[in-house]
Formats: sequence, C-alpha cells, structure tokens
Amino acid sequence: MTNSLPYAQDLSRALGSAGVEKGYDKRLSQADKVLANLRQAHQRGEVPLFALPGRRKDIEPAMAIVETLKKDTSDLVILGTGGSGLSGQALAQLTGWGTPGYRPVEGAPHIHFFDNLDAVTMAQALGQMDLRTTRFLAISKSGGTAETLMQVLTAMSALEAAGGGKYIKHHFAVLTESAGDGGVNPLRKLAQAYDFPTLDHDPEIGGRYAVLSNVGMVPALLFGLDPQALRAGAGTVLASLLDGTSARDLAPAAGAALSLTLAEEAGITATIITAYADRLSKFTYWVRQLWAESLGKQGKGTLPVAGLGPVDQHSQVQLYLDGPRDKFFTILTVADRASCPTVDETFARAAGMADFAGRTMDELVNAEAKATTDTLAARGCPVRSLTLPRLDEQSLGALFMHFMLETVIAAGLMNVDPYNQPAVEEAKILAKKYLSEGAR
Repeated sequence: MTNSLPYAQDLSRALGSAGVEKGYDKRLSQADKVLANLRQAHQRGEVPLFALPGRRKDIEPAMAIVETLKKDTSDLVILGTGGSGLSGQALAQLTGWGTPGYRPVEGAPHIHFFDNLDAVTMAQALGQMDLRTTRFLAISKSGGTAETLMQVLTAMSALEAAGGGKYIKHHFAVLTESAGDGGVNPLRKLAQAYDFPTLDHDPEIGGRYAVLSNVGMVPALLFGLDPQALRAGAGTVLASLLDGTSARDLAPAAGAALSLTLAEEAGITATIITAYADRLSKFTYWVRQLWAESLGKQGKGTLPVAGLGPVDQHSQVQLYLDGPRDKFFTILTVADRASCPTVDETFARAAGMADFAGRTMDELVNAEAKATTDTLAARGCPVRSLTLPRLDEQSLGALFMHFMLETVIAAGLMNVDPYNQPAVEEAKILAKKYLSEGAR
C-alpha cells in the first residue's frame, strides 16, 4: 500500500488465518489487469466516478441552494433513500449528528434525514415541526423513486392543509437529473410546476457512488464541512490507482482480491465491517449498500453486515467467534484520542477497578478493538484492520474512495456491472403496480 493514504490497512491476519496465500496471489495478478483496464477507461473519459475528486464548479451553485435552505429555517428535512440519503448521513456524522448528545450549532436549523418510508414517523414529525419555518430538500437521481416522491407529496399536502400552500415554493429544493429529450422525471416535473430551486444530479453517477458529487456536497455544506478536503482525501486514494501502483500495493485492490479469494476458496459468504466510532456508524451502512447492490448479481456476491463497536461485541461476537466460519471481518478504528475525562483513581478503586485509574474511554475502546481483532484471528477468522490517524474530512473522503474502488475492482474480478441493479428495478415496478391497484 502506498504511504500517502490517510489510513492504514493490515491484511496479514486475514491471510494467515485463512491460509489462502496462493489463491490471493492469483487474484492479485487478475486485479492488475482490472486496474490496467480502469486506467485506460479513465484516459478515454469513461469512468465518471474518477472525475469527482477534481470537480470544483458545482460548489458555488450548491452553496446557493444551501443558503436558501438555511434562511429563516427551524427544521430542514432531507428526503432521499439509498445512496441519496446515506451519503449525507455518513458525512453529517463527522459533526456528531445522529449520535447521543448531539446538538446543532446555535441558530442553525435542526437537520433530519428521512430515508426510510414510514407513515407513523412522517405524521409524527410533520405534527411536531413548525411547518412555517421548515424546509425540505428532495434528492433522487431519476426523480422517480417512489419513496422519495411519496415523502415530497405528503409534505406538500401537509403544508397545503396548514394554510401555507401559496408559499410552497419557498419550502422545497430538489436535486435530480434532467429529464432529457422525451424522458420522464416526476420530481423534476413537480419542481418546474411549483418553481422549486433545483440542482442537477450528475446523470452518469448512480446514487450509491454519488457521495463526492453534489449529492454529498450539499449536505456537507449544510453541516459546515469542507467539500474540497473531502474530495482531496478521495483524490489521494484515486491517485494511487492512476499512478500505476500494483494491486498488491494498492489498498482497495488488495482488499477486493482478498475478499473474493476468501469467498471462492474458503466459503466466506459474509463480510462484516465494524467501526469503533459512533461517527462512522452511518458510514458502515453506506458501505453495506454499496457492496450489496453493486456485486449481488448473477448468483454472485457476499453478504455485507454493518456493525458498531464495542456495542456489537455484546450482541454479535459470540456468533462470530463460536459460530460458522463463513465471515470476513473488517475492523475500522480511529487512532486520534478524544478529549475525554481521565478516570479518577479514587472512583476507580471504590468500584474495585484499579486498572481503570488514570485511563480514558478511548483507551478502553481501542483495547477492545485490538482484543476483538486478535481473538478473531486466533480463532481462525480472517480479519483485516483499517486505521485512521484521525477522523476528519480528508480521512473520510479517502475511506469513501477506498470502498468505491474496492467495489469496482471486485466487480471487475467477478465480471459483473457494478453500476446497475436490475433485480431492484423489478421490485420497484411491481410496487408501483400494487399501489395503483390499491393493494393493502
């Protein structure tokens, strides 16, 4: 792995535990060919994802939308499912959003992400918010996502019922692609009909790969994050691919080769990513969707599972250590310590826990992460470590790019298209049919 990356990857215990070194070497050779193909495709301008770290012109219009959404706003609701919602949530957690004790900056709006569709949740939220000072941002690439459209139409109807219909254009903004010649984009059509401010979603970037586009940059700006630092971090990882680094020394390629080797030679059918930081919990859900929707095709793929440490040590690790040997583990940790109180010796001794005296919460978290990693390896479970020196925009941007590249490279090794989702489309079509028929 190149030394310029703002994280470190250790695969030694995964290889040693599973005993798949020969198969891994073979997969690395195949991965080198995948990398060569990606570099050539990039030179031809055929990999839109690779252009995102260097993009700059979209920040100013994104900032204009952000200022509109924040002006005189008490609550801001971001509507979008899948990558359209998870991207922003994973970024927002850099500020502590979504963690216990989080409070927005004084004077800033309370920002809510509605990614799941639940009538009780929606009704309760709309009933508690002051709709006069609530704004909504709807994100959908196609503009036809049923869940997001239903949320938008429900919110509009609530505003109308509350007597705010004539001001409705001031309450909504939309991020969606252009309908194009003869195309149909219901969300775009709605935005045009009611004069909602609109940003263009990149038509060549699918939702789960869109975190570095304005799909992620708008939420990042809403939370006061630095979009250029996020992209710069992603750019360091991408540069290590484009500069000709071999698969063995390229962290995402090595991870992809190992994952597929374990699946094919050791029957490893699940991949578990556990983050030892609350502020990375939504990131693990973002990885889960990315991996599942990109690679689960033609009877291929492994099951991604999102985890959070140390809490999941109490709910999952018994199974992991003493259950079926069908899992590949990624332990994600942050080395930088928080400014947390040191345990007072008097209190520690009163509890009969002298070992806690002079220690901090971070020290215990890191000790538990190391203990879990070492125990998994000792039990013959393949486990890799990914360590961030600190959790900031640059390191998170690098992680996003790492896992997008790892997924795309794995798809190349599997000979599947990482960008489509044909099976999901079947279910979407059927759901709309049932709705039109009044199915209950």
